[in-house]
Amino acid sequence: MSDVPLLESAVIARLKAELQAKESKIRDQATALEHSRKIFARASVAARIGVWECSLPDETLHWTDVVYDIFDLPRGSNLNRNQIVECYAENTAKELQRRRKRAIEDRSGFEMDAEIITVQGNRRWIRITATVESENDLPVRIFGMKQDITEQKILLDRTRYLADFDLLTGLANRSQFQMRLADLCKIDAGQSPRGALLLIDLDGFKIINDSLGHPVGDECLKEVANRLLALCHETEVVARIGGDEFAILLGSQFGQDAITDLARQIVGSVSKPLEFFGQSPKLGASVGIALIDDCVPSDVVKNADTALYAAKAAGRNTFQVFDPARTPNEKAA
Repeated sequence: MSDVPLLESAVIARLKAELQAKESKIRDQATALEHSRKIFARASVAARIGVWECSLPDETLHWTDVVYDIFDLPRGSNLNRNQIVECYAENTAKELQRRRKRAIEDRSGFEMDAEIITVQGNRRWIRITATVESENDLPVRIFGMKQDITEQKILLDRTRYLADFDLLTGLANRSQFQMRLADLCKIDAGQSPRGALLLIDLDGFKIINDSLGHPVGDECLKEVANRLLALCHETEVVARIGGDEFAILLGSQFGQDAITDLARQIVGSVSKPLEFFGQSPKLGASVGIALIDDCVPSDVVKNADTALYAAKAAGRNTFQVFDPARTPNEKAA
């Protein structure tokens, strides 16, 4: 018997074995790839990240399911880019168009946060990443990811709010007040005065807190804040800087008469009747005024505090303007 048929059979058997091994490897790779796709899909949904693509120049859109979900559109529905752009807030749409145009011209990319109003009227924030792909130096598509960052945006805005505003009254807090005062002390060094600081201390607030309780005291503080805001439309800052202490910063447009007139209005407004939970607490306000001139912020606060002390010494429920010409004893009189 010839050895040729045996040799051919051996070669065929070896080739079949190699083919089966490759098919098995391909199946394993396909299984691994499908597993990876499932993990990516689940992670994409969990992170609210979707992939998008826009063909150029015909502007045909292709989205993954998550992007449809972000815009509250049925998955797989037809997409019209002009209609999608209408979902973006006006300022956001202009900025998106500017960056997109530049990226296409430069064959580059961009990243930005955008505000949208979905087709169902839900307001959301999304983070967009985009990259332009070219062939023969011609842009053929722009693609990237869109992520729903609404919760992150709300948390960030809340954190920023807490950093700058008083939680109870909604007024600026001490930190924001100090930053704005520092700004006023820096600008227009040749202009004097550059504005004024009004420090306000509530007369009778401790008695209200002790006798009627903190809930009534809190309502008093909120009402005082509302009354101050109603009077201070053109001021720089209205802040709560302590328990029952408030501060108002006025710009250089306020002359001496306007400053004292505002202080007089504040005293009158705070002393008007209050009523909370069937109680009628009585409040007053002592106001100390210091001009913001060629001095550091701490000196402005010190001068206003000196004037505030003088207002309290004068019988409370009134205001005093700091006068550097007075002696220390006269300041407290």
